[in-house]
Amino acid sequence: MKILHTSDWHLGRTLYGRRRYPEFTALLDWLISVIEQQQVEALLVAGDIFDTTAPGNRAQELYYRFLYRVAASSCRHVVVIAGNHDSPTFLNAPRELLRSLNVHVVGAASADPADEVLLLADRQQQPELLVAAVPYLRDRDLRLAEAGESVEDKERKLLANLREHYARVAAVVEERRQTLDRPVPTVAMGHLFTAGGQKVEGDGVRELYVGSLAHVPADQLPDNFDYLALGHLHVPQRVGGAENRRYSGSPLPMGFGEAGQQKSVCLVELQAGQPALVSTLPVPIFQPLKRIRGTWEEIERRLTELAAGDSPCWLEIVYEGEEVIPELRQRLEEKTAGSRLEILRIINQRLSRRILEQTQPSETLDDLDPYQVFQRCLEAHNIPPDQQPPLLQAYRETVTTLLEEDHRAE
Repeated sequence: MKILHTSDWHLGRTLYGRRRYPEFTALLDWLISVIEQQQVEALLVAGDIFDTTAPGNRAQELYYRFLYRVAASSCRHVVVIAGNHDSPTFLNAPRELLRSLNVHVVGAASADPADEVLLLADRQQQPELLVAAVPYLRDRDLRLAEAGESVEDKERKLLANLREHYARVAAVVEERRQTLDRPVPTVAMGHLFTAGGQKVEGDGVRELYVGSLAHVPADQLPDNFDYLALGHLHVPQRVGGAENRRYSGSPLPMGFGEAGQQKSVCLVELQAGQPALVSTLPVPIFQPLKRIRGTWEEIERRLTELAAGDSPCWLEIVYEGEEVIPELRQRLEEKTAGSRLEILRIINQRLSRRILEQTQPSETLDDLDPYQVFQRCLEAHNIPPDQQPPLLQAYRETVTTLLEEDHRAE
């Protein structure tokens, strides 16, 4: 059986104010072509379909049109799980209708692990694939705070409950497999951050839980599956070095930190009792991104080269020279005028260093993350150092709750 594993589409995401719908459209068209060319029989989408819990109409249209086209292709099954960016209720709302197209959606964790186990059948209604479809497990799915608990107690509880959830689902898969009259391959899906997982600066990957145990050790995940399809990390990678445990990675670069990264999807061939054969299919570049950094002379030289190529490109410029150039933006705009280059972001590190060193009021929030802002508030209000850690921890928990916006709808 041929399976295509992808994740982290982030439909609707913008990049420094630029809408990316042409890229999303081209990506989904390409996925359809891969499904048809490779005769893919099952598509696994491991979370973060959308970039927000309330996606816009255009992002929704792309999603549903894509599912309709998959249903008309060689692909017999689609399994979609929610990621941390997705709204469980939004994804689940049309699932009964989508099931008629053999699209199976698991948006939220269930108290009954059997709700996250799918037995998919071929056109002769014979079982052909068992899937443990575990969505992103939200903080509230994994732990309830109790009076007197320390931060360490909460972290241990989170990890233990996450491990238990996957174990319970894996046990159901094993029970189902024992009842079948013929062997079928098994697949597990999840959306989480494994310990040692690789990410890059500026990729937009969020920490999922508060605390140091948010990264799940790979050996804590069930190993009785032929393939493990994970989402959340944007860099394509093996989990624990295993060929059959993969992050497919995001198929589009989510930021300039991923600009030079080869994006891909995983094509998996499964046969019960045989090792999974996994290959990666490179995703074409639909909108070139480049990060240019260095002195003015280095930046100028690189811009000249790119402009001569006459190809469209979005740029991030990082000025690292020692010379103070207050009119840097004007110089860059003059250099790219008349070309197909578009500068989306300029970082003047020389100016930033000077500002920070002198602690001038011109420092902006763009230079700080939310936790640094809160830390400065504590210091500005003369909060004693020994009282700051619990306040910072409470703030982190509050931010995590706010990021899970959809909990209010439930």
